[in-house]
Amino acid sequence: MNRRHFFSASLAATTLPLAAQTATKPAPALKAGAPDATKLDPNMAPQKKAEIPLKWHNPETWGVEGRCWPDEERKRYYDRFPGSAEGKVTPAVWSLSRNSAGMVVRFKSDATAIHVRYKLMSPGLALPHMPATGVSGVDLYARDAKGKWRWVNVSRPAAQEFSAMLINGITKEPREWMMYLPLYNGVDKLEIGVNEGASFEGVAPAQKGMIVFYGTSITHGACASRPGMCHPAILGRRFEMPVLNLGFSGNGKMDAAVGDFLVRLDPAVYVIDCLPNMDAKLVSERAVPLVKQLREKRPDTPIVLVEDRRNTNSWIQLSRNEHHTANHAALKKAFDELKGLGVKKLFYVNGDNLLGEDGDGATDGSHPNDLGFVRQADVMEPVIREALAAK
Repeated sequence: MNRRHFFSASLAATTLPLAAQTATKPAPALKAGAPDATKLDPNMAPQKKAEIPLKWHNPETWGVEGRCWPDEERKRYYDRFPGSAEGKVTPAVWSLSRNSAGMVVRFKSDATAIHVRYKLMSPGLALPHMPATGVSGVDLYARDAKGKWRWVNVSRPAAQEFSAMLINGITKEPREWMMYLPLYNGVDKLEIGVNEGASFEGVAPAQKGMIVFYGTSITHGACASRPGMCHPAILGRRFEMPVLNLGFSGNGKMDAAVGDFLVRLDPAVYVIDCLPNMDAKLVSERAVPLVKQLREKRPDTPIVLVEDRRNTNSWIQLSRNEHHTANHAALKKAFDELKGLGVKKLFYVNGDNLLGEDGDGATDGSHPNDLGFVRQADVMEPVIREALAAK
C-alpha cells in the first residue's frame, strides 16, 4: 500500500471521520466575469518570496521543542516517535507520528523581517475541512513589550517545497520568537531567514517540565485554522511550558504500546484524551490498565483523564448523545476504581462543555474550530493547573 492510500486509511475515526489528505490540485479557472479575490484583496494573494539579502538558520542546530527522543533513535528529525516505535505501535500510529504536530522552534532576534523556507513530507497540503494553513503551515508568534505571546503571521503553503516572507517592516529591537510547525503534515527540512545584519540566537528546547498530551485527531489539531490554535499549543502558551503533542488522528485508543513510550518520558503531567476514538467497552478495558502502566514507572507524575467532548450536533442526533454518555460513564467508573485503589494525583475533566453549549465550537460537529479549541483550553486549564500544583 503506498503512503497516500495508507495515510487516507489511517485518518479514519470512530466518530465523524477526518477525511484523508489529497494532493493539491490547481484551482479551477474562474468563470468569465467572476472576481479574482487575489487581485481585489492583496492579503489573499500568495505570500512574497525574499526580495532582500537574507541569512538562513537551520533549527536542527539548536533543537526543536516537541521532540523527546535522542537523535540517534530517529528516522527523520521532525518525527514525533523514535524509529524503534515502528513495528511496536500500530502502523497507523507510526504513520501519523511522522507529522510535526506540536513542534515549536524558538529563537531570539532583532530582525526587521522574518522569512521561512521548508519542504513538506507530503504533497497533500490541506484537508476537505481543514485549510492548508493548519495542515501544512508554520505559525509565527512573538512576545510583546508586556511579555505576552502575540500572533504575527502564518505561512500559506502553495507547494510541497515553499518559501515565504512572514513579516517585514518591523522595528529593529530584540524579540523572542516561536514558530509552530505543521499539524497534519511532516517536515523534511526547514530554515528561518532574517535580514542581513540582524542578530539571531536559537533557543534550545526545555528538557524538563513538559505537558504530554496523548489523544486523537482533536489533540492532533483537527480542525485548527493554524498550528498555534489547537488546545495543546494554547495551553503551552498559557502555562509557559513545553508541550509534547501525541495526538493520532482516529488512533488515540489508550494503546499499551504507546504507553510503553509515554513511561520513557519524565513530564510535569500526562493528559490522556482518547475517548473520541473509543467506545464504552474499549474505555472499560483500557483506561485502568493504562493508568496503572503509567503509575508503575512514574509514581509521582500527575495524570489527567479527559472525557469525550459531545458532538456539537448530538443534541439532535440522539445516538451520538447516547454514545458520549456511555463513554463518560465508563471513564468515570474507571476513575473511581483507580481512586479506590489508592492511585494518587489523578485528575478528571468533564467533557460536556468542552466545545460550549451553542453548537458553534466545531467545524464538522466532531472536530473543533478555533473557537472550540479556545473553549477546550478554558475547560482544561484549571484542572491541569491543579494537577501541576500537585507535582
